[in-house]
Amino acid sequence: MISVQDARARILSLMAPVGRETVAITAAVGRVLAQTVVARRTQPPFDASAMDGYAVRGDEVHPGAAFTVVGEAAAGHPFSGPVGPGETIRIFTGAPVPHGLDRIVIQEDATREGARITLHDDLDPSPYLRRAGLDFSEGDVLLDAGIRLSPENIALLAAAGHAFITVHRKPRVTLLATGDELALPGDPVGEGGIVSSNNFGLAALVEMLGGVADILPIAPDEPQALRRLALEGAEADLFVTLGGASVGDHDLIRPALTGHGLELDLYKVAMRPGKPLMAGRLNGTPMLGLPGNPVSAMVCGRIFLAPALAVLSGMQASDPVTREARLEIDMPKNGPREHYMRARCETKEGVVAVTPFDSQDSARLALLSQANALMMRPINDPPRKSGERVVIVPLDSV
Repeated sequence: MISVQDARARILSLMAPVGRETVAITAAVGRVLAQTVVARRTQPPFDASAMDGYAVRGDEVHPGAAFTVVGEAAAGHPFSGPVGPGETIRIFTGAPVPHGLDRIVIQEDATREGARITLHDDLDPSPYLRRAGLDFSEGDVLLDAGIRLSPENIALLAAAGHAFITVHRKPRVTLLATGDELALPGDPVGEGGIVSSNNFGLAALVEMLGGVADILPIAPDEPQALRRLALEGAEADLFVTLGGASVGDHDLIRPALTGHGLELDLYKVAMRPGKPLMAGRLNGTPMLGLPGNPVSAMVCGRIFLAPALAVLSGMQASDPVTREARLEIDMPKNGPREHYMRARCETKEGVVAVTPFDSQDSARLALLSQANALMMRPINDPPRKSGERVVIVPLDSV
């Protein structure tokens, strides 16, 4: 068995970003930027008023000063005439400020009578002027390649004049559950059978992370049928098998695919849950073999599949997001595998506190559904006392 860290590094070494495509910014949120983006225009493109008021020359402003109003400017409707000494224009937020004027006196600081305004004694000192290029200028680098586009990024792209943007294609991931005992949700379940769940859970994880999931038909414990479905799955960007990766008589993936394009890079990891893990390539396509146990598969999905998908999507490889928390119960010594324990976190008196569930049986999906964190325990971690600091993987981040 190899360590979780070594397994993750070897899995990620199998991955490479998928191709690029150009999409409308209306379809770009959540996509990974494939190239650096520069501004196509300057924002704001002119000196603009930041408030409703009167545009004047700053050196003419003093308590009691009087100005003649010679025009008006609103957003989209600039004033094009001259503004001489002692003159002003009524201006509204976002309107272009005429050349030579460099201060906005807010309307609350002036009294208007007809075409004349008189400034009050207690003047707001702020100029309320947004200079051209305050936000960005044409040619400025706005976004670097490799970021996942947020709604705020989309707003920036629009403001900078980009209607279309080049992003990485969404990675296509095929998932193949194996085993004669499996039935699809809603289908009849035979004697001794169970409903297949981890393929649906992992497909949801793939979609949540920006990929496209394709659930293949369940592969029976028959080498030729399994091989046919596996070779079909290997036409994707990443092929994921579920089950059939251990050492039992019915774990058929390796024997069924040996000699048919399977190149294994790792087999078994010192991890609980999730020991039966394999990775490699099938006909050149990255392949990840996860355990058939539902909880093991889902935990491995968080620890291995999520970072692999990030690399395929064009992002930098990274470890799962972790944070420290205060342990709320005493814990015995850990064993020879790194343990990812289902747990609940809550904030108590401003401190993140974590309580692992009493049962860590790897078949209990209901407990995984109730968990909002995985508490990580290193190999042979000594006994822990309530109040000690431990490391968690929040399940609301991947």
